[in-house]
Amino acid sequence: MTGSTANHAITVLADNHTSLMHGWVPGVVQVVSVAVLLVAVGWRSRPWRLVRLPIAAALGAAVAGWSHWFINNRGLADDPAPQPLWWWITVSGTAVAILALGWRSARWWRRCASLLAVPLCLLSAALTLNLWVGYFPTVQTAWDQLTAGPLPDQTDAASVNAMAANGIQLAHGSVVPVSIPDDASHFKHRGEVVYLPPAWFSSTPPPQLPTVMMIGGEFNTPADWLRAGNAVKTIDDLAAAHDGNAPVFVFVDSGGAFNNDTECVNGSRGNAADHLTKDVAPFMVSRFGVSPEPAHWGVVGWSMGGTCALDLTVMHPELFSSFVDIAGNIGPDVGTKAQTIARLFGGKSDAWAAFDPTTVITKHGRYSGVSGWFDIASSNPPRRHRGFSVTDAGEVGRRGQDAVGKPNDQAVAAESLCELGRANGINCAIVAQPGRHDWPFASNAFVAALPWLAGRLGTPEVPRIALPPSWPAAPAPHAEPVGR
Repeated sequence: MTGSTANHAITVLADNHTSLMHGWVPGVVQVVSVAVLLVAVGWRSRPWRLVRLPIAAALGAAVAGWSHWFINNRGLADDPAPQPLWWWITVSGTAVAILALGWRSARWWRRCASLLAVPLCLLSAALTLNLWVGYFPTVQTAWDQLTAGPLPDQTDAASVNAMAANGIQLAHGSVVPVSIPDDASHFKHRGEVVYLPPAWFSSTPPPQLPTVMMIGGEFNTPADWLRAGNAVKTIDDLAAAHDGNAPVFVFVDSGGAFNNDTECVNGSRGNAADHLTKDVAPFMVSRFGVSPEPAHWGVVGWSMGGTCALDLTVMHPELFSSFVDIAGNIGPDVGTKAQTIARLFGGKSDAWAAFDPTTVITKHGRYSGVSGWFDIASSNPPRRHRGFSVTDAGEVGRRGQDAVGKPNDQAVAAESLCELGRANGINCAIVAQPGRHDWPFASNAFVAALPWLAGRLGTPEVPRIALPPSWPAAPAPHAEPVGR
């Protein structure tokens, strides 16, 4: 297949929004991978079958074993990986070993099969990994991310300035990449992204709209919420339903690199917390004229970002008043507690305590005007209510198990933190939705929480509704009393 033909095929798949989560692509690629690998293996000679092939299989198993150890040792995942992932890692390692060990004895066509089997098996492993984390829901999102394609509704700063100066009314929001100075934090970060709703262009200077800080998961780019999380469509839909009104959103870089898990703390991996609070927040006020009042600022995070959303809010109630914690942990987590203290804080337990939400809430005492939405995944959510489900103490709760009896660390964390928060004046609720710990779940959770969050932050024309009660019953959302 020529390069142009391959690109055309990818373009066709992307244009048709072909799924990488539930469609035919993963299965077809994996079947083809097995077929090509079998051709590469062949029957060959007796020494090949009895010596070299078993060595190749052992090397593949060793790669899978090392991968399993590395993921667990580094605390890279909260949920156990699916078994097919380890199988495909084994097969990929075996394919590489077959290429190396069998090259000299193979005919030209078998060498071609051996060369082709390696990328196909690696792609199969990658697709299996994607089925686990949901990072690329469709071929379109994968292609755009890998080729650095434009973001939904993306424009440039000059166009934004021109539209604002001319009072041009947009039918949808505008997404603009920004370079935020790191003068306060000295945190080396990547470019970040801002979403401006149509209402932002309605006047000069722009109205002082509320702002939401968006934080992705452990392995992340600032654009993940816009691509994998489908955030632009979700916000555009909210704005369209309220005469162009929505908060301004800033999609931040909490890591500085794809695999630098800072947990949004100040520590050995960088001053991520200072970047978010001392660089990003002032920049948004000065550059986009958003409201500086904490009552109009919120934080939304997914997975690691969910932990960040809670942590930033309880540590800085002078900056933020509301958070949406989607499947976050009990606190900063990159392994065991000892490993977390060592890896993030250079072994300093007092530095860890300064960023531990439980310690922070307990030390702070009574909060005023702070609210939070905890969202957890449940394979069998207890009750449906206007598109979301509300947990019950006996269903997803006190024993930290989900509906099928599996340990649910996020449920334990949400219940513990919400209970502690309530005791200290934080109004909160725990919401459960069907799904796994992946981006499609995060996207659905954001859809469910956004109307509450936008109203809570005082977005013009967006009604203020109460948090859904966590248990035992879920009455219809109603107008929230002023000042709550």
